[in-house]
Amino acid sequence: MDNNRMEFPPGFLWGAATSPTQVEGHIHNEWTDFVAQDGGNCRTACDHYHRYPEDVDWMGKLGLNSYRMGLEWSRLQPAPYAELDHAELDRYIDLIDRLKAAGITPMVVLHHFSNPPWINAADGWLNPATIPAFVDYVTKLVAALKDRVFLWNTFNEPDTYASLAYVLGGFPPCRKGEWRSFRKVIAHMAKAHFRASRAIRSNPGPVPPQVGIAKNWTIFAPFRKFALWDHAAATLCHYFFNQFVMDAFLGGWRRKASTYVGVNYYGRVRFRNFRPLIPSSGMTAQSLRDLGLICDDMVERFVPGFETVLREIERHTHLPLYITEHGSASADENFRIRDLSEHLQILRKVMDGGMDVRGFFYWSLMDNFEWQFGYTKKFGLLSVDFNDPALPRKMTRIGEYYRGICCGK
Repeated sequence: MDNNRMEFPPGFLWGAATSPTQVEGHIHNEWTDFVAQDGGNCRTACDHYHRYPEDVDWMGKLGLNSYRMGLEWSRLQPAPYAELDHAELDRYIDLIDRLKAAGITPMVVLHHFSNPPWINAADGWLNPATIPAFVDYVTKLVAALKDRVFLWNTFNEPDTYASLAYVLGGFPPCRKGEWRSFRKVIAHMAKAHFRASRAIRSNPGPVPPQVGIAKNWTIFAPFRKFALWDHAAATLCHYFFNQFVMDAFLGGWRRKASTYVGVNYYGRVRFRNFRPLIPSSGMTAQSLRDLGLICDDMVERFVPGFETVLREIERHTHLPLYITEHGSASADENFRIRDLSEHLQILRKVMDGGMDVRGFFYWSLMDNFEWQFGYTKKFGLLSVDFNDPALPRKMTRIGEYYRGICCGK
């Protein structure tokens, strides 16, 4: 099937996504002094902070009609319950106005793995006082942007944030094995989502606001069918990282806080003797190939799982969906194009069957600072040469391919 000729509904959003810490640079949060595995840091990143007009032009060249972007809380509110920083707010307003002038609809992410220093100093999301502080920030931000923004994404992957910060130790504050902390962070973020949603929806702009979270859903499974210990590991991970988080944000009456669900899907993690069989756990590409696994530089690719995840979330929530992130990290452009093509065929299939999916955001607009891994993971529709101080952007082959999809050619 030629995806460039696949038809999607009028008004379907074709976008790309980024986060402030990963692309902006010149940032002051818990990641500022963090040193990644490759020795890199986020202090300059892609310098999107200064170069966003150029990057909006690139979005136009890609044919995007939407952009999922974060607003950095640490820039906008210098102290608890303070007024928003007018200069930083005006910069974001200028970015949004440029997007809209280019026919690009912004989806705004309010929390994407980073916090203001004053939140971190008070024990972050372990402290219930963070909930009203976040709601205050959201309330002020919505009042300023409601005439320009109607797509709001309160939390990106709360499961990833809580697990890597308090269970796996890959994100600041780099603590490990604290399952009670994981549960507490999820509970506090879920309460903040409910209250922030109420603040957003009670102050509408010209277009009725849409509010949701972006839930990363990874499929967990044993590598060997009859390995009971690996079944147990997969079941435990599925419960904590998928089911528990879904129930906290979207179970029962909590579903009323969302008008949609964002789905981030990258693939599968299988266990062999309790070890996750993925590149990001330190396994070599050759050893994974020897086991018959198809992986990018991060995780096992599992195209059929995309349909499974979409149907499970639809069944659980009965809400419209956006694919808020999907992409692959690889130097092999043919691999990335094939991966995108196969996942879009699944998307078209479920939509033909009546599923209400309203947009697809490729991760990522450009190569960037990939958290604990630094600059070694190449996700971008645009490549960025981090060895050149000018940080030049360049269209990739998958960027060209995605442009054809976005433009319906």
